[in-house]
Amino acid sequence: MKFIAEIGWNFIGDMDLAHRMIKAAKNAGADYAKFQVWNPDNLKAGPWDEDGRREIYEKAFLDDGRIKHLRDICMQEDIGFFVSVFENQSMNRVASFTTDIIKIPSHECVNWPLIDNALTKFDQVFLSIGAIREDQLSILIDKYQKAKNLIAMHCVSAYPLDIENVNLPKMVYLKEAFGSVGYSSHFTGTIDAVLACALGAEYVEKHFTIDHDLPGRDNKFALLPNDFEAMIAEARLAKASMNDCGKGMQDCEQEVASIMRGRWSKNDR
Repeated sequence: MKFIAEIGWNFIGDMDLAHRMIKAAKNAGADYAKFQVWNPDNLKAGPWDEDGRREIYEKAFLDDGRIKHLRDICMQEDIGFFVSVFENQSMNRVASFTTDIIKIPSHECVNWPLIDNALTKFDQVFLSIGAIREDQLSILIDKYQKAKNLIAMHCVSAYPLDIENVNLPKMVYLKEAFGSVGYSSHFTGTIDAVLACALGAEYVEKHFTIDHDLPGRDNKFALLPNDFEAMIAEARLAKASMNDCGKGMQDCEQEVASIMRGRWSKNDR
């Protein structure tokens, strides 16, 4: 199992804060720190114009220099690095200096040209599959089921996510369709990620912060370092509990079977 700390735009454009978040993610046990790349000039009008998100998007904009700087910090801190992209312009920009890993978020999981471009350019493509109709999901599976460099990530695109909507049976379905699967979580706690690992998730992505009081919606429901570390420990225990030890008696049960069975029945008639 691998664990992804989704820092996204939680650093609000402050590169020193981004460095502190990367270091905290590494110390908490994350295998990757992930950010988001967009061009604010391409942002359409929407509710983000009224609730302060546009200003945050502009502050957190990653030009090529910033992307390379974050990549170098991750290399320095010995943690993997990759980004999410929402359109081909940003993807092509990222591919000009790294072709290792890319993420396509649920917003764009039916953007076939974007997915095709990613699969051509990058060694590994994480695709969050959320906010998708059943007929669209069938098309996606038909198109990309055999793509060897694609990792399907079960995702429910609600921010934050209520536990009754986590829908882990859908993740099991995706695992059957693609052979391997991950889980991208928007739930405020950790139980969903722990259960996902028990059910076979190979990658778990959780929003990550070092301060819930930082601006922005995602900082409010992201995991703090201690919670992220605890999640990893519990997920590994959950996965271990799913080891198939067969239907018969195990070696660890031999004492009960050979010594303790019947020990209170001396006077039975």
